[in-house]
Amino acid sequence: MRTDYHNHLERGSLTLEYLKQFTDEAAKKGIQHFGISEHAYHFYQTKDILSNPWVEERRYYDMKDYVDLFKEAWNHGIDVKMSIEMDYTPGKHAEMKRFIDTYDFDYVIGSIHWVDDFGIDLKEFLHEWDRRDVNEVYEKYFDQVVTLAQSNLFDIVGHLDLVKIFKYVPGDEEFLMKQYERATDALSSSKTCVEISTAGLRKPVGELYPDERLLSLCFQKNIPIVLSSDAHIPGDVGADYDQAIALAEKVGYSSLMTFQKGERKEVPLK
Repeated sequence: MRTDYHNHLERGSLTLEYLKQFTDEAAKKGIQHFGISEHAYHFYQTKDILSNPWVEERRYYDMKDYVDLFKEAWNHGIDVKMSIEMDYTPGKHAEMKRFIDTYDFDYVIGSIHWVDDFGIDLKEFLHEWDRRDVNEVYEKYFDQVVTLAQSNLFDIVGHLDLVKIFKYVPGDEEFLMKQYERATDALSSSKTCVEISTAGLRKPVGELYPDERLLSLCFQKNIPIVLSSDAHIPGDVGADYDQAIALAEKVGYSSLMTFQKGERKEVPLK
């Protein structure tokens, strides 16, 4: 079975016509469980969770319009799951929980895009990588993976090793594996699933998220998975899923999770 739970409308509009371009592409590619998980920072209702100049320039949606779009889709018989991708923000657990609990999401993705004031995956901040200690960035990034998992607020952690996006990777493999170990230890004790995301294939790093060694640890510690493309345009829905499935099988997975109104169900990968 195929899932695609991590997709965004932000390059188009919150309209049924645009949403249908995504769901039509999902149907064409045989994806049985499809969801939209818009970035939470776009919404006025998350201002108390994450706010910085980069985010504030991109805060232009209201959650009422978002929820109404899904209601319209469901009224038209379109099978699409309503989700959100939240920037996990240390120290804002109460605010994040309040926001999550306000809406009837099918599932919630937690992702890490910021290490302090450093937008690790943003081209606007790319120059910062050469000014910072890579090991320190990785340690702080995986500190957040640990506390994200411990918060138990999220159903899925997005692109688990996004920090590698621009190919800045610690040269010390022992240090890197230590980060992977503590992240997976925390995830194994939470409700949080890991996505195999094909988005990395379309980024400078040119590989899937997560790294095979990291995904192997996830499997060894019984951490469930979903498949995602993180599509920001309709054509990327379900992109390169053959590679995602091959990686899942290589490390030992034979099942994945689906979600409905916060409840998860295990289904065969094939």
